[in-house]
Amino acid sequence: MKKLVLMVVAAMVLAMPAVNAQKVNTDSEVAKLAKVDAAIADAKKGAKAATWVAHAKAYADAYALPTKELGRGVPEQMLMMNVGRPEGAFESQFAGYPAIVYSYEYVDVYVVNGMIEGWDQKKAIKENLAETAIASYAKAYEMDPKTESKVAAGVLNLANSLAIQADALNNMGKVADAAYAFELAFRAQQVIPSIKADPNNLYNAGMLTTMHAATLQGEEALAAFNKGEKIFADALAAGFKDESGNIYYYIFHCFYGQKEKNRDEYLPKAKEALLTGIKLYPKNTTILDGLMQFYTAEEGVGDPAELTGMIEASLKEDPTNYDLWFGRGRVYNAMKQYDECIKSFEKCVELRPDEFEPNFYTAYFIIEKANAEVEKLNSTPNMSYQLYEEENAKINLIFAEAIPWLEKAYAINPTDGATLEYLNMLCFRLRDLDGMMDKYNKYHELYMNR
Repeated sequence: MKKLVLMVVAAMVLAMPAVNAQKVNTDSEVAKLAKVDAAIADAKKGAKAATWVAHAKAYADAYALPTKELGRGVPEQMLMMNVGRPEGAFESQFAGYPAIVYSYEYVDVYVVNGMIEGWDQKKAIKENLAETAIASYAKAYEMDPKTESKVAAGVLNLANSLAIQADALNNMGKVADAAYAFELAFRAQQVIPSIKADPNNLYNAGMLTTMHAATLQGEEALAAFNKGEKIFADALAAGFKDESGNIYYYIFHCFYGQKEKNRDEYLPKAKEALLTGIKLYPKNTTILDGLMQFYTAEEGVGDPAELTGMIEASLKEDPTNYDLWFGRGRVYNAMKQYDECIKSFEKCVELRPDEFEPNFYTAYFIIEKANAEVEKLNSTPNMSYQLYEEENAKINLIFAEAIPWLEKAYAINPTDGATLEYLNMLCFRLRDLDGMMDKYNKYHELYMNR
């Protein structure tokens, strides 16, 4: 059964042009930072706002320098021209494609088909460069508001560098680091009150934090989901708006991911996030899918019947949406309306005929339907033996409907133990039907030798 899964519903692509050549001279950069550190430590110089502006700029420049010549879609030849010859090169992969990796002191650059596609910064010139730059710009503005224009230019450039680096980190799978860089980009813009800090950076930070949290366990997961919750709250407070409303789907996961702390507190919050989202964005099928999964995974959070109208309306708009049909099946199963449930999964098979999941679950819910009939039969009092056998024979025909779906699922994935177990069990139950004993012998042998 599908679990409550976090779906990727947004992508971040930034245009990053190459700029003038500037190779990294470590000794020179370290010397510059030492010089500006000494300046702010000097009682006389440190009392001037301009000294703090210079300090901030030096740290911001040092943060951006190792990767400032890099840009996605930039030709390989420009890499050699702008950055220089690498220390080495090796073969690797990037997003599933063969890549040549050019290794420099601070960064590995991934080239696919002659174009830069990504990079992995291995180290920084100095730790906490961006954080220090933000703090120094804030100090300068606090000391003398007349520095606003210089500070504003500085923090905007730094925020851009941070967002670019965040995108690169995300592309390299360093999701948590990417989230932090996006958050810092927003915080940098907040230094000057007249600048409207871009809440999109916070949304990106929250989204990536939540995605990262979904890969963690225990206290680490709880802490990450809690962090995501707070980032999204800040994003909404900062006026974040998006056309789709996906933020509410991620907020739901932030609350749902913390349910082990206090189910009575966090399950209602998770539900409210989804209901708020679907109210504001009624056509958002991602939020609706979250509701369907939530209502069927957590007993007592809501009546699945409440969702049927929204599901049918969404399917009219998008009749080939696999996730909607899958969710529809789960909802109708929760309502014990098995025929509608099975109809939904048969539609899933129609949409994805060669995938294991829809074939298996079509069979699974046919079995659920038959089991419900068995339960009803066994609870009927004072039934004659003849009538019992007649009703049982009808139920067996329902069980038999599952066999072709199970066989298809098994053919797609013969390593799935549950499918083989069902085939072994059902074929034995139905062994008196034509041809079923041969099937039982086949699947029983496979089951015993698994």
